[in-house]
Amino acid sequence: MRSDEITALFDQQAASYDERWARTAPIREALHFILEAVLAELPADARILSVGTGTGEEIVYLAKRFPRWSFTAVEPSGAMLDACRDKAVKGGFASRCHFHEGYLESLPDQGAFDGATCFLVSQFILDLEARADFFRAIATRLRPGAILASSDLASDTGSAQYDALLKPWLTMMAAAGISAAAVEQMRAAYVKDVAILPPARVASIIRSAGFDEPIPVYQAGLIHAWFSRREAADAP
Repeated sequence: MRSDEITALFDQQAASYDERWARTAPIREALHFILEAVLAELPADARILSVGTGTGEEIVYLAKRFPRWSFTAVEPSGAMLDACRDKAVKGGFASRCHFHEGYLESLPDQGAFDGATCFLVSQFILDLEARADFFRAIATRLRPGAILASSDLASDTGSAQYDALLKPWLTMMAAAGISAAAVEQMRAAYVKDVAILPPARVASIIRSAGFDEPIPVYQAGLIHAWFSRREAADAP
């Protein structure tokens, strides 16, 4: 699926996106709880880059817990970004946010960020070199030593373990209220529209893009999350 097709899909889903995934909230909430601990060492006035923000759930969570942090939300879907902006206005922290509709390459220079989040985004980049370039673009926006927290669907799709895990994963989606037709669409998308790679391969891609060794910090079903640091400026 091309980037414009993905953007159009999320534009269509934006109005009902949070409601659709409401029953999978325990997965997201656990990830955010760990995210808070991972980023806790950042400065009191840290500047955070959120790549592929969606409706802005991680920004909402972090803004409540770190009242002096500021956020730059980067999201190609205008409808999703509008939902994020609406949450920031209602939450009273919109003045700490910059909203950019588009991709990283079109984001004006804002200086180096102290940290970044990128949740369930790079999995949609099917070309491996383009996926490395994506993480490299994030790295160039961060100060040396800054923390990237990222997650993606990850597994060795050729293994028996993946087959064993996929069944309860899709069962969980059905139990969360996702229609049978949508679950089957999800199964098909995992084959042709989502680059599900072994966790070690995803970590290797991140590492190759200018980060120290990614540290696995979370797994829930097919979702894996890591945190990694932007390499020092004098790193080889």
